Amino acid sequence: MMNIINIITGISSVLLIVVILLQQQGSGLGEAYGGSSGSYRSKRGLERSFFVLTIILGVIFIGSLIARLVVF
Repeated sequence: MMNIINIITGISSVLLIVVILLQQQGSGLGEAYGGSSGSYRSKRGLERSFFVLTIILGVIFIGSLIARLVVF
């Protein structure tokens, strides 16, 4: 059982890193230091899919860590 939880934790952590890195920022370095683009836009298409996938993978990752604590 512990091996399965470890595999799920490892795979979800790698996928979470990949999905976070693939998200398009669309902003320059200026926004990192407090500037803003001044407009709001909603997420659509692939950007929204990456956003939802990031949340799902985050929940799976945290759930697997909690399961490791309970099983161990």
